[in-house]
Amino acid sequence: MREETKRLYFENPYQVEFEAQVIRKIIHEQKPALILDQTCFYPESGGQPCDKGQIGGINVLKVVEDRGEVLHLVEKDVSSKKIKGQIDWERRFDHMQQHSGQHILSQSFYELFEAETLSFHLGIDSSTVEMDLRKISEEEIEKIEKRANDIIFQNREIKSYFIPEEKIKSLPLRKPPQKKGLIRVVEVSRFDYSACGGTHVRRAGEIGLIKILKGERIRNNVRLEFVCGKRAFEDYSWKNKALYQLSSRFSAHERDVFASVEKLFSDLKSQKRINRKLQENMTGYLAQEFIGEAKENIIKQIFTDKKAEEVKYLALNIINKGDFVVLFGIKGEERGHLVLACSQSLNIDMREIVPAVSSLIKGKGGGSPSLVEVAGEEVENLEFALSKAEEYVKQKMQ
Repeated sequence: MREETKRLYFENPYQVEFEAQVIRKIIHEQKPALILDQTCFYPESGGQPCDKGQIGGINVLKVVEDRGEVLHLVEKDVSSKKIKGQIDWERRFDHMQQHSGQHILSQSFYELFEAETLSFHLGIDSSTVEMDLRKISEEEIEKIEKRANDIIFQNREIKSYFIPEEKIKSLPLRKPPQKKGLIRVVEVSRFDYSACGGTHVRRAGEIGLIKILKGERIRNNVRLEFVCGKRAFEDYSWKNKALYQLSSRFSAHERDVFASVEKLFSDLKSQKRINRKLQENMTGYLAQEFIGEAKENIIKQIFTDKKAEEVKYLALNIINKGDFVVLFGIKGEERGHLVLACSQSLNIDMREIVPAVSSLIKGKGGGSPSLVEVAGEEVENLEFALSKAEEYVKQKMQ
């Protein structure tokens, strides 16, 4: 019969150091793993990541639960039978803040909208809860956030205890427990009762603050990203710094920055429309210039100072003004670009050229019968590729 590990984090989640006996050693996930008679290390479970730290001065890489046993995966084998363990307190307390915050957030959802929590994930930078809601408005998110933080500011007691399965119905649990036998309950005083095996703070005030960052749709439900405690402070710090820098740039009060940004975008859109019109006029003049200088109906040119979109628009201008074939190349620093076009009246399918020129510049491309584009890495072969395209066109025209 396997000896069960005593889980010290149930009794005192604030305990950082402990002594224990090594019961067994195994190999798990190709790493040495220790089973101890007691441990402060919380194994990955219920959406909460595991604790990390050291055992006998050796780094603990991962802690998992396997068939009721707590396995401590370590960097290398521990020789001693009696060990001293130490958890990473900063990581533990961060997880306690986030997990306790999630309980309060979930109960706030249930209290205000009767929405159940379908899943919880405690991430590296933020956490998420998936709620049984089809949609949620910004005003509703603000209501939830306010209610959750009211509970935190009241500094309500958070305690945990075990209760037999047959007596569990005497408590107003937010959702039925998934385990049998002795059920561990985490209670936020006069607010939330949840079956949970995670580590939690003693009082809600230790959570500090809950901030919902954003909401999104997933599986026809709503998923919310949030941060608590130190994470909320760090999020506020960088956002406040960014807002201050923006307000300085716009010479506006922080509360007026959004209006300043909106005006900037409006001005930018207006300027883009003006520039687009000017570009169209210039391209029209340039197209006429190319046509006037053309000695035949095949126009070939390589550009080094234009973007692909400009060259494409120029090619379309030319083929719409007469019976022309346009073979244009654009030399970039890292990639070459081909724009090959012809007037519809010439009855040449430019798509047939793509395989031949693509292989020459190690590129890919495609398009319509009258215009194709090919982009590739071999910039130095651009002229050769245009010559091949010209040969093909001349054969077709003959």
